[in-house]
Amino acid sequence: MRVLELAKRRKTVRQFLPERPSKDDLMKAIKAAKEAPSGMNAQPWKFVIIDDDWLKGKIRELCEEEEKKSYSRTKGDLMAWLNAKGFKPEKPFLSEAPYLILVFGHTRAPYWLQSTWIAVGYLLLALEELGLGTVTYTPPNPKPIEELLKAPPEYKLQTILPVGYPADPKPKYERKKLEDVVSFNGF
Repeated sequence: MRVLELAKRRKTVRQFLPERPSKDDLMKAIKAAKEAPSGMNAQPWKFVIIDDDWLKGKIRELCEEEEKKSYSRTKGDLMAWLNAKGFKPEKPFLSEAPYLILVFGHTRAPYWLQSTWIAVGYLLLALEELGLGTVTYTPPNPKPIEELLKAPPEYKLQTILPVGYPADPKPKYERKKLEDVVSFNGF
């Protein structure tokens, strides 16, 4: 499938069918992600796959605790948007998805942040090509998850990708028009 077709089709998924995709499919997607470019070819990413139900539940519990703290401090336009979209501190997809892929970045590598997120972009399209859905969930405070998984201090959690076969009926959010996001020779 062509990249543009994959990108147009890919949407955020927070509900999953109970059927578990094969680990081979996860590894195919990660094989694509590891081919992403990186500063000085440092390849500063680490993908941690979680399929243990207890561990998924614990990750959910820790994330929801941090979400509650975050929601209590959130105000204004962001809070209005969250309320309008029906978002809450509860994140059931973290325990209901068959897999979680946690993406870490090695902070001592040059351009680690940009490089890690390029790999995430590759991973999202590879998952889409395999018929798998996900959401890029960024916990408000990743420290408790890093501690739970005993991540070395130089690795920082960037996102949690719950992965499975999509069961989310919500349509993809509308995208901006090309002319609204592109200009030549200046802003």
